[in-house]
Amino acid sequence: MIFIVPRNRHPSSAITWLLLIMIAPSLGTLFYIFFGNPKLPKVRRHAQFRADARVNKTLHAIEKKYPHTVTSSHVRSMKGVSELSKTLGGLPAFNGNSVSFITEYSQMIDEQAKAIDAAHTYVHIAYFILVLDEETEPLFAAMENAIKRGVAVRVMYDRFATKRYPNYKKTLNRLSAIGAAWHPMLPYNIIPGKNFTRFDLRNHRKIMIIDGVVAYSGSSNIIKRDYHRKDGLLYEDMLMKLTGPVVWQCHTVFRADWYAETGETLSSLVDNAAVLPPETGTSQVQVLPSGPSHNDDNNLMIYTNLFHIAQRRISIVVPYFIPDESVMTAITSAAKRGVDVTIINSEIIDKTLTGHAQRSYYNELLAAGVKIHLRKKPIFLHNKQILIDDDIAVVGSSNLDTRSFELSMEVTFLIYDAEVVKKLEAIEDDYLSYATRISQVSWQGRPLRLRMLDSISRLTALWQ
Repeated sequence: MIFIVPRNRHPSSAITWLLLIMIAPSLGTLFYIFFGNPKLPKVRRHAQFRADARVNKTLHAIEKKYPHTVTSSHVRSMKGVSELSKTLGGLPAFNGNSVSFITEYSQMIDEQAKAIDAAHTYVHIAYFILVLDEETEPLFAAMENAIKRGVAVRVMYDRFATKRYPNYKKTLNRLSAIGAAWHPMLPYNIIPGKNFTRFDLRNHRKIMIIDGVVAYSGSSNIIKRDYHRKDGLLYEDMLMKLTGPVVWQCHTVFRADWYAETGETLSSLVDNAAVLPPETGTSQVQVLPSGPSHNDDNNLMIYTNLFHIAQRRISIVVPYFIPDESVMTAITSAAKRGVDVTIINSEIIDKTLTGHAQRSYYNELLAAGVKIHLRKKPIFLHNKQILIDDDIAVVGSSNLDTRSFELSMEVTFLIYDAEVVKKLEAIEDDYLSYATRISQVSWQGRPLRLRMLDSISRLTALWQ
């Protein structure tokens, strides 16, 4: 196992596995068999490769037909980020898009329901959590009405995540009753063999595409705001609306997932796959898919690169911050070279081990000069946005933790537009008005039991 475990694995993770195997050889080896490989099975990865090959072939035609759309207008540092993202995810930056944000939770469902009401051809939904309840009912009603009009509705959800909530069977029965085509993402397959899949590998993406001309993504799930909790905690999310050529990129991510799960390419939906939606604005946007179906840790590489090139400001709003060594080094070194680094987390914890694990990093961050603000309870800040200087905004489903880097399929949007950065700055300022900044002295003065719990919980971050 000394020769097997460290192969293509972070040293800290390898040491954790080897310690477990040495302490409990039989149990540790069994756990390694089931959880040791963070990648999807070859069959699933080959489906991703085939989908990527189709997209790459179409992109060649797009680059010839729409030279203005794919012509880079980045400054040098931004161009490097764009090229890296293209190499990792296969999608270049597209010009001519419009980007807007919705932060009121009740308006998110209403906005998407209205978009479905206006659909003519198809509605494609892929969400980590999709639950029928009193707050999401308008969305299901809109899907039902759309199907009655002849609109094709296709829905995917992450089975493991969705099944934990009430109304799971009721949700599936409703989808079947209205005539929607639905399928779970990454269903269980724990039987040893070529299709064996770790059951903790998740599809964490949130995407909705209407007729190929408008798309939604961000941090929100399709579920009531309290996620059916009983402790009074409320989630604060953000929904992003996109129009313009980049919607085609969103659709390629959905189609790849649909193909991998069902075997259907959905190529009949588009007469000419090289036709892009019309330009609707001036924002340059790039989609980066990531996860265990890809060879590299795509989002990890992008985040690390962004933190290293930052010259003035790094602003991070994220619910789960459990970085690996490369991200931690990039952030602390940026702060020490004079970059204004701000992290906004939540005062309240929704997952005990995860919450305390991320708190174990605060002392080192504060010592490096990073500013840490905690959103006051009972609100749990679930939005995920990163601002680099005045030029780059990063929005999507990905957290800054090892789960998002290695175990979850994510979708990240790189937006190269100063105006969009200003919009997100305003959202960040609102968060800060309800947050408390912590100091290194006060943080070190917390009770010993909390500091010990942080340290113990941090060990779970190495379990990959």
